[in-house]
This record gives sequence, structure tokens and C-alpha cells, in this order.
Amino acid sequence: MNRVGCGTGVVAVLALAFVASGCKATPPGKWETRVVTRAKHWVLVRNKDATNPVPPTPANLADGNAAFSHYCVACHGLDGQNTGVPFADSMAPPVPSLASENVQSYTDGQLKWVIDNGIFPSGMPASKGILTDEEIWSIVLYIRHLPAAGSLGEPAMYAGEGGDPPAQAPRQMR
Repeated sequence: MNRVGCGTGVVAVLALAFVASGCKATPPGKWETRVVTRAKHWVLVRNKDATNPVPPTPANLADGNAAFSHYCVACHGLDGQNTGVPFADSMAPPVPSLASENVQSYTDGQLKWVIDNGIFPSGMPASKGILTDEEIWSIVLYIRHLPAAGSLGEPAMYAGEGGDPPAQAPRQMR
């Protein structure tokens, strides 16, 4: 075998090793998570100063639950905490629990902005043009008053049951 053939073989093996090692996804470390979280809260997610014009009444919370049940349940579960969502932890990044400190630390305006615009490159889709502003603000209310984890069961779409998921009342206002 001549030097050119041998060199080409070595390059091919190294390229294959590089591609194979570069295809491994590992969870982010503490430092990377901290930097990205701060960037999202302070730079990337806008609308920080907007206030929710929809008052937190029982009727508005029920409206938020209904809108959430139609648009958000597939990824966040009925309770907003991923209960019964089979892929929530295996996505990259994982689907966050909406009851988590990280999500709850966003302002109402930032939550509306995320629902409006989505978060790229995560799986969070934009809803602008799909949901009305009032529906989005009512979903923000629902996110602020989520029921206990697991208390609503899993979405019917994953339970193997037919029909729409049941509309349940959110927990009472604090």
C-alpha cells in the first residue's frame, strides 16, 4: 500500500471517530445552565415589564385551564408539570415543569412573550396568530395557579383513552 492510500485511510478513520464522538449529547453542566438561564431571564426573553391585564378571577383561571388544555397539554401535561408526557425528559432540552422555580421566576410579561414567540431551538412553539392575547394571558394565570403534580392524571392522548382530556379547575388563588 502506498503512502497516499495509507494516509487516506488514517484520515477516514480519524474523521469517523470525530463524527462519532461529536454526535454524543450530554446534559449541560452547572456553569452552562447558569449562564443560559441568566441570559434567558435578562436578555433573550423580552416583555419583562408587561403586566397581565386579565384579573385572577375563578372564571379567568377556568378560561386559562381550557386554553392550556387545548394548546399546551401535549408537552406539559394536564397539570403543567409533565405528568404522563412520555417524552418530556428525553427531549433536548427537556420539557420544563411549569411549576419549577426557573419558570415561575419569569414575569407575567416574559411568560406571555415565551408563549407568543416560542423558544428556539427548544421544542416550544410560537403561538402568535394561533391563540389570542386574552387566551395567552389566561394561560399565564393558569401557570401561576397550577394544580398539584399528578393530581389531574395523564393526558388522554397518552393514556390510550378516547376523547378530549377532562377540563379540571385549577387550584384556588393564593
